[in-house]
Amino acid sequence: MRARRTTTRWASGAPEVTLPETNQELVPAGEVELTTPLAHIEGVHPVLAADLRALGLGNVGRLIAHIPMRHEREEAEAPIAELTAGAVVSTRGEITATKVAGYGRKRRFEAVLHDGVERLDLIWFNAPWLQGKLNPGDRVRVQGKARAHKGGLQIANAAWELIADEGAEPDERDERLRPVYPASERVSSRKIEALIERLASRALTLIEDHLDEGFRRERELPELREAYRILHAPASEAEAGNGRRRLIYDELLMLQLGVAMKRAHLRRTLKAPALRMDDEVDTRIRALFPYTLTPGQDKVAGEIAADLSSDIPTNRLIQGDVGSGKTLVALYAMLMGVASGKQAALMAPTEILAEQHAESIGEILGRSERAREQGVSIALLTGTMGEADRASVLARAEAGEVDLLVGTHALLTERVKFKDLAVVIIDEQHRFGVHQRASLRAKGTVGESGETVTPHVLVMTATPIPRTLAITEFGDLDVSTIDGLPPGRTPIETRVVGVEDREKVYEYVRTRLDKGEQAYVVAPAIDSGQSVGADLRDVRALTKELEEGPLEGLRVAALHGRLKRATRERVMGRFRAGLIDVLVATTVIEVGVDVANATVMVVEHAERFGLAQLHQLRGRVGRGAAASLCVLIGETTTQDAARRLEVMAQTSSGFVLAEKDMEIRGPGELFGSRQSGIAPFRVADPRRDRELLDMARRDAIAWIDEAPTLDRAEDALARRRLMHAHGEALGLGDVG
Repeated sequence: MRARRTTTRWASGAPEVTLPETNQELVPAGEVELTTPLAHIEGVHPVLAADLRALGLGNVGRLIAHIPMRHEREEAEAPIAELTAGAVVSTRGEITATKVAGYGRKRRFEAVLHDGVERLDLIWFNAPWLQGKLNPGDRVRVQGKARAHKGGLQIANAAWELIADEGAEPDERDERLRPVYPASERVSSRKIEALIERLASRALTLIEDHLDEGFRRERELPELREAYRILHAPASEAEAGNGRRRLIYDELLMLQLGVAMKRAHLRRTLKAPALRMDDEVDTRIRALFPYTLTPGQDKVAGEIAADLSSDIPTNRLIQGDVGSGKTLVALYAMLMGVASGKQAALMAPTEILAEQHAESIGEILGRSERAREQGVSIALLTGTMGEADRASVLARAEAGEVDLLVGTHALLTERVKFKDLAVVIIDEQHRFGVHQRASLRAKGTVGESGETVTPHVLVMTATPIPRTLAITEFGDLDVSTIDGLPPGRTPIETRVVGVEDREKVYEYVRTRLDKGEQAYVVAPAIDSGQSVGADLRDVRALTKELEEGPLEGLRVAALHGRLKRATRERVMGRFRAGLIDVLVATTVIEVGVDVANATVMVVEHAERFGLAQLHQLRGRVGRGAAASLCVLIGETTTQDAARRLEVMAQTSSGFVLAEKDMEIRGPGELFGSRQSGIAPFRVADPRRDRELLDMARRDAIAWIDEAPTLDRAEDALARRRLMHAHGEALGLGDVG
């Protein structure tokens, strides 16, 4: 039942709403199309249409696709005299009296409902705003749990709805499941329900299915229009679950189809240079390294060698925990390109990390007499370089005089050209998206027969990816995992302390520094102007506080992204050389910094950081033989913050943390990340729906094997829906 009052109450401070034009010929509910704007339907008030549009419900199709968040059981109606204390009940009657009682935060709204025979007391706690919404004389239907009260019955915080002021009294309602829709202050779930009830009989017949009957029958999936029908008006919870299962499968299938199509396009239509790989090349590369590869590194190097020696473009994700030695494995791939007389590029998300990569690779090769003999040349390209230096690097890269080019997003610009680029490494891939990978891949060369030769692409992450995330967002990538840590690494102890123990923390840090060790202190901002938090400790204030307080007399320096490159390099160089005792920094040090003598990491305001960041920061210590400690100073003001810090103290495994992070944050935030550009799921939860995810992945791979571009007539609808959902995010415009 729905209220028929047309009075519109506007919330205080509500934004202006532009009402639709009223000169449009209105469409009867029985003649609508899925594309019919709701504003053009008979009986839909312009104000309601505008409010629905603000919810993203601009036309009939979007309204029907607006599925319930959940269903609530509504009990069958009964007269007040037949209601039982302790049971969830439903009844109707007339409001005969109302009042607001209590004071301050304990104010409550009370009403008396009378059905002509018996009285029922109603009370709503903390709801004085109901005064004026429910008035004596109103006929209402209520539902809630009844309890004994002063010789009669009372319902607290009842669900209620007004019965029409005019027209025939509606029939008593039988027990049913009622849909509860995502709604707003202006448009209630019940208004949405009422409109869907009006339009569903016509609209559902217009929905086409992209899955044929045999396909659905094998997987026990209802027809698409039937799935929507039972979600809007289910006969049982089991039926509602079956409808939701179909929509979950569809969401997962569409993304898997896009991923499989992109992968098929890459492997079937593009060519990459088949790099030389034999025992001689492998021996020459390994001879350049400062230590023998670990078993985990060796396994991944073998997978990379097999990829790069083929003319099928490599698209591989290399994941490994903090400190597992991914840079050395990446260098192995880059040197394969050099061994074949070609070039390689490494792209990092920040200038500091790019500088550190260039320096560490230079140190590795610089220590090798064989590398010096072979004359492997390295260059750095960043956005803040001087024009003369930039022009020199660009010219050398285009002429083939640079073997290994390390840079930031600057590598993506049109000005960057290579003579013969064969291998591309993208570090910290979660900070880049599909389009950045495609931009670097486009910097290939034209082969002798005129075809485009695209470079092999490897992406790296020190933030291990849960399997469900890997096969959804990164399903176009093969995944290699580096297990274990290089020799000489020590476990890191992690402690979580409150702000009241800060003084003790720095007293302990001083004892470690007095032994000749070094420490990092991380703050969430460069200066207090970056945050509204009045008590936020920032890098500048914290540096001064430590210099003048608990670490007085020690060598304290600051490092952050606003410093000029030369200053950053000087500070990092002095820290590596042991000329700085404490480095106070932002998260610019979260990746790539490797100083064996740094044994203590202190993170201020740890509750402001995500699990992945905290794990990365912790990984800056424990790189030598001495015992290392990570101290997280935080205020657990929210349940999520408390869980994050608790998990950090319990495990040092990045793989465990990745799964916990997904549990805490939920798939919506992770899967709807700005980096990927992929739309967040509306109904699917890849962790919960693992079985459906695996089925969708298998089905998508088989489908694309038969029709790589979905260009068959029977696939046209599926292709249209795929392109609408994920075409832009996955870069499918060039496919088919």
